[in-house]
Amino acid sequence: MMRLKSFRRALAIAFALPLLAAAPTRAHAQEGVRVQPPYTPAAPFAAWSQSAVALRDSLVARARAQLGKRYRHGGETPTRGFDCSGLVAYVLASLNLTVPRTANAQAATGSEVVKDTAELRPGDLLTFGHGKRVTHIGIYVGDGRFVHASSRAGRVVESKLFRAPARGIKPWQGVRRVVTADSAPAPRDSTG
Repeated sequence: MMRLKSFRRALAIAFALPLLAAAPTRAHAQEGVRVQPPYTPAAPFAAWSQSAVALRDSLVARARAQLGKRYRHGGETPTRGFDCSGLVAYVLASLNLTVPRTANAQAATGSEVVKDTAELRPGDLLTFGHGKRVTHIGIYVGDGRFVHASSRAGRVVESKLFRAPARGIKPWQGVRRVVTADSAPAPRDSTG
């Protein structure tokens, strides 16, 4: 009986160590980006074994799942509608990534990426606006396209990044990366 208890204790410690090593840090919470791995008895390491590519693919799939949902200023749910930052916050939260609520605050989340289409990865946040003010945000889905809640269209749409200038279309300002190579959220960095 004593051997069985020792074996169970050793097994519990062996399974707990990888979780402790990959646990979210206090710095993540202070920086407005937090990871909370979902735990299920059948697959305790599922969230942490997911690669950055799989996480990005999940972001894209969840963003595209909201296509056609109505636009609503201040909206943050599929049933009530979305505004641009509400959509971003909802999609990221569905994968346990927490970001601030407004587009301007989300534009300071993660790490800055050079504004070059060759550098873009699916799941990157694209910021739009005039001057230094960010007034719109969307999720890059690949192939020069992004998903966003458009007040002009009145719903969540997928658009080309490069569109003909038109009234109501804000210029592309920059890129923020919230999913890095190690599949954890990137720390907030304003220096690039």
